[in-house]
Amino acid sequence: MILNVKSKIETDIFFVNCYGEKERRSNLIAVAYLAVLFFLCISSSSLAQKKSKSMNDKQIVIYQLLPRLFGNKNTTNIPYGTIEQNGSGKFNDITDKALDGIKELHVSYVWYTGAIAHASLTDYSKYGIKVDDADVVKGRAGSPYAIRDYYDVNPDLAVDVNRRMKEFEALVKRTHAKNLKVIIDFVPNHVARSYHSYAKPKNVIDFGAKDDVNAGFSPANDFYYIPGQKFLVPQLAPQQTPISSLQDGHFDENPAKASGNDVFVAQPKGDDWYETIKLNYGVDYQNGKQQHFDPIPPVWTKMRDILVYWAKKDVDGFRCDMAEMVPIAFWNWVIPQVKSINPDIIFLGEAYNPKVYKQYLDEGKFDYLYDKVGLYDGLKRLIKDEPNADVASIKYVWQSESAGFGNRMLRFLENHDEERIASAGFAGKAELALPAMVVSATLGSGPVMLYFGQEVGEPGKGQEGFGGDDNRTTIFDYWGVPNHQKWMNNGAFDGKQLDENQLKLRAYYKQLLKVTSTSDAVLHGDTYEAPHTGNMNNRMYAFIRYSGKQRLLVVVNFDRNQTLEASIEIPDSILKVKSSSPVTDLLTDRKLNIPAGTSIPVKLEPVSAQVIEF
Repeated sequence: MILNVKSKIETDIFFVNCYGEKERRSNLIAVAYLAVLFFLCISSSSLAQKKSKSMNDKQIVIYQLLPRLFGNKNTTNIPYGTIEQNGSGKFNDITDKALDGIKELHVSYVWYTGAIAHASLTDYSKYGIKVDDADVVKGRAGSPYAIRDYYDVNPDLAVDVNRRMKEFEALVKRTHAKNLKVIIDFVPNHVARSYHSYAKPKNVIDFGAKDDVNAGFSPANDFYYIPGQKFLVPQLAPQQTPISSLQDGHFDENPAKASGNDVFVAQPKGDDWYETIKLNYGVDYQNGKQQHFDPIPPVWTKMRDILVYWAKKDVDGFRCDMAEMVPIAFWNWVIPQVKSINPDIIFLGEAYNPKVYKQYLDEGKFDYLYDKVGLYDGLKRLIKDEPNADVASIKYVWQSESAGFGNRMLRFLENHDEERIASAGFAGKAELALPAMVVSATLGSGPVMLYFGQEVGEPGKGQEGFGGDDNRTTIFDYWGVPNHQKWMNNGAFDGKQLDENQLKLRAYYKQLLKVTSTSDAVLHGDTYEAPHTGNMNNRMYAFIRYSGKQRLLVVVNFDRNQTLEASIEIPDSILKVKSSSPVTDLLTDRKLNIPAGTSIPVKLEPVSAQVIEF
């Protein structure tokens, strides 16, 4: 509506400018007409803002899943196995029943990781897709972050490869029908070395098609080049794998292009992002990062068009990979343009430098950023009971690092990049992270995220292929995810294969997110840090979230051995905010026999938490 009205106004202004001198009377009529249209435009904009605001009446809960893994019922799990051996989930496997199960966790957005077509070693040449080169693909299934075609979806995920986009679009509709929203990845910093769009619209020019390959850097180029040198495959540690026979140590690229992690040499190292090539946003990295943003570099407009393409497919948000590696000026330019199509679309940035968080939020116009370096890292030390772990790291995050914008930080304990909580290298037991999950969900009003399988204690165990036994669930290989498959129960998605502990864990997540996603104090309230009292040590923490409608006391005990015993004093200023409620532990729905007063006694077993409404 808004875009149509705006377009109409611009057309009518053009008409008046051209012909108003000849028809003064018509001009006056046109001006009056424009005034009415302007009023309608403002009214429509106001309604859109109200709509956007009203949609934030609950805390956002994001559920991340890889369709390739999520719907895979195959339990064979051969290291480096082919899609025929190990299987692959499909868009169609994410059924209404699956979405109901996700929604039980009070999820509002589903992040479909790896939906866009990326480089892989599976042969789809009979569908007109060239086979990728094994020397520049990680794993057999390939990394979801080495995009092969921005205008296509991953053929692995389709039952009928010729109808793969239709199957994706059906998934979006199915998700929306459950009142859930859709996030997909936007990978702006790099593309696969084999990038070529077979599915692009007719008017789209592929990346690099008009580049001057003799220039190491040109603002008009899409890529960075190493003139006069051929690309050389990295020298990897010698090892025999099932895909070794597909690797001949050669990839035809002349001249070589810079690799995705800002490596400007013809032969990157094995731990570089050698499977990707860096996109050129007009920054001359080898000359002091000089910026050439006027005229607008071609990559900017190509990326805008890609975002608009997916926005018009009713995608509700983009998780922007390595957002800090792309200039803030680009985000400032592109995000408002995409939001002019859908004001409610969200941009979530992967970010790791706290010094520029505020800049990427304010200037870059991101809605949310990862809270990895601050909260996640501090909580991980506490979960692992490391010697330097201290709840002071929690305090530092909300009082200093993200003070003033904590509501725009995404909190999580797992994602595709991080170790599984239940893995041997992290906690070894999923329940050891429950106090941290309570903090993640209650400390701010920003989004909280789960990674599929987290809620049933998936340990990420096994040497799947490229990733090795690294405590993570592989993103590079075809694989079945054992604990998640127990909940999936061959497509019934009823959890009937889960054991008692796994069922309890999932129930805990359901109850916690039921409380936090609907809590007025979490969404709109202020935060007060309760002073250390009783026997509280540096593994124990308490804070109050309070609004005019609700007061919550959050108490967490990360200590592996000691029970927390304390009396938490409640300041008069907080007690006066609202009338008292029956004192209730919301995680158990148990009424606590505590007399009304200015303090709340707590007794908390090791590695546990309470969310007390009072």
